[in-house]
Amino acid sequence: QVQLVESGGGLVQAGGSLRLSCAASGRTFSSYHMGWFREAPGKEREFVATISINGAATNYADSVKGRFTISRDNAKNSVYLQMNSLKPEDTAVYRCAARNSPGAYAYWGQGTQVTVSS
Repeated sequence: QVQLVESGGGLVQAGGSLRLSCAASGRTFSSYHMGWFREAPGKEREFVATISINGAATNYADSVKGRFTISRDNAKNSVYLQMNSLKPEDTAVYRCAARNSPGAYAYWGQGTQVTVSS
């Protein structure tokens, strides 16, 4: 089992940058595929990015490709989301999640709010 805590959200102007962090508890972090998702008011949860166990493989939603970068540091039990060129439509609660392979995302953090002003 793993517990996840996000940080790094905040208010930023359009065009700005933020770096989100997700700290995981437990000694088995390196055995989980990790993902970032976001939830905006009135919208369904949206996939943002995923990263494989060793960080070799990443995948992004088309809406963030080229602007966001997911990374992980297994020694620090952490996964990150670097967000550049932010747009107002990126405003949402961002949540990290963990899954074993294969399987659905079973563990979720509480989320961190990102607000992008125009």
